[in-house]
Amino acid sequence: METKRRPSADVPKRVAATIVMLALAIVMVIPFLWMISTSLKTPAEVFQYPIKWIPAHPTWDHHIKVWSGPKNFATYYLNSLKISVIGMIGATFLSAFAAYGFARIEFKGRNALFMVYLSMMMIPPQVLFVPKFIMFEWAGIYNTHLALILPGLFTIFGVFMLRQFFLSIPHEISESAFIDGAGHFRIFFRLILPLAKPALATLAIIDFSWQWNDYENALVFLIDESLYTVPLGLQNFILENMVDYNGMMAAASAGILPMIAVFVLGQRFIIQGLTNSAVKG
Repeated sequence: METKRRPSADVPKRVAATIVMLALAIVMVIPFLWMISTSLKTPAEVFQYPIKWIPAHPTWDHHIKVWSGPKNFATYYLNSLKISVIGMIGATFLSAFAAYGFARIEFKGRNALFMVYLSMMMIPPQVLFVPKFIMFEWAGIYNTHLALILPGLFTIFGVFMLRQFFLSIPHEISESAFIDGAGHFRIFFRLILPLAKPALATLAIIDFSWQWNDYENALVFLIDESLYTVPLGLQNFILENMVDYNGMMAAASAGILPMIAVFVLGQRFIIQGLTNSAVKG
């Protein structure tokens, strides 16, 4: 007869795994701690060695300068929020719409079309800068936020991820709804979307972080400083003969707050989805 493994036998493995994960977490957190510490230091303390993680005389002057200086960071902040929030909502909805078509609607050539669509992920984004520049100039949206918002509404990764999630939802749910007279739109909004909250929240978090941190597209398609986003606004701290590391770290510290807020708001749906899956399993 096979003997059951005692729970105590797994304790050393769990302790070792916990220690390894804790060590990796500390390594990942160190740059953020240095960023916050530097934002509270004086310029003379930035490159002191060994590093003084807690400044001798913490100062909030750099944080105040970021928001009240000659180049107010609030403008860049609002621009990034506008682009990222609109792009996140639009990309999540359109990705869910397209993913439903590829996962739940039968039509000729569906899988071939999806593979062609998926192959677009292999094209480096930098290759598209010149065609997009010409197209945006022709459409009259160059040097506007639409040049960042409209392309951001379409994400191949989002369609792929949601399609895989929709395929995992039992088809019996849709079939029962069809028998009751529901159409695809009603099934999509009333049945599929509520079940897909964990996947939608995950995509929203990922897409928001992509758009919030997007530097290349903003650099290429925005000229007026009044339209700059947070990544472009950080360039203001690179002076002619020096770099204002204190101001840059203060601005960067403020720049990560929206991403933390989005994650905190979205993690509830992710945890809820994981819990429901575990209960069903």
